[in-house]
Amino acid sequence: MGHHQLPSSTILGKAYSEILIKVTVDKQLISSIGKGVLVFAAVAPGDTEKDVETLASKVLKMRLWDDEAGGRWKQNVQDINGEVLCVSQFTLLASTKKGSKPDFHGALGGDQAKELYQLFVSKVQQGYAAERVKDGVFQAMMEVALVNDGPVTLEMSAGPSGEK
Repeated sequence: MGHHQLPSSTILGKAYSEILIKVTVDKQLISSIGKGVLVFAAVAPGDTEKDVETLASKVLKMRLWDDEAGGRWKQNVQDINGEVLCVSQFTLLASTKKGSKPDFHGALGGDQAKELYQLFVSKVQQGYAAERVKDGVFQAMMEVALVNDGPVTLEMSAGPSGEK
């Protein structure tokens, strides 16, 4: 199988009850949400604003919940009036092909990554409701707690390899 870059990689985790996702930095609570999705987002070299817009839309439209009649995979985070918590996580783009130490060269660094990540968060807020979309702290050492319902955890990407 050939190696390909996963641009704009995003991982979604689904939560279902009261304050089940929270982010702390230096033991201080930064953000928390109840029912909704936790988005781990990574930015790769070559990612574009279009990729960011595509993923923001996917996050909001992905049907992860059952409907009232029990129909599977029928409702998205907006349908359930849920919340979204975005966390920057460059380690999603690590390569583990060589040795036992992850290689992070597949992740975009510094200011460029921060700019695209912040654009992603703002696009999710614009597509939904700003007060229902929370954020972690870019490049901070965070503790992220999640009670994953299902569990349902999906990887999504945009760009040239955006088949996922």
